[in-house]
Amino acid sequence: LSLSSTGIGLGLVGFGAFFILFGMLLYFDSVLLAFGNILFLSGLVFIIGFRRTFTFFFQRQKLKGTSFFLGGVLIVLMRWPILGMLLEAYGFVSLFR
Repeated sequence: LSLSSTGIGLGLVGFGAFFILFGMLLYFDSVLLAFGNILFLSGLVFIIGFRRTFTFFFQRQKLKGTSFFLGGVLIVLMRWPILGMLLEAYGFVSLFR
């Protein structure tokens, strides 16, 4: 990957984190949280590439964390933000421990 796609990815991850935090500050606004999740995941793909992102999330020992994280993203997209963020947080901790 080139430096420009890494820069774009870092920008997307930064904006994603900002929208997630801002959505949490505004009493779990589901639109901001969903937009932040989409930006964060797309930024991750720009930074490390699609194949490495896919292999990271779908390793056998990380499937539980992946299912909780992506399930939480789906629940947030279905406009149940508090439950979705709880599932995402558990999945995030489970993925990166």
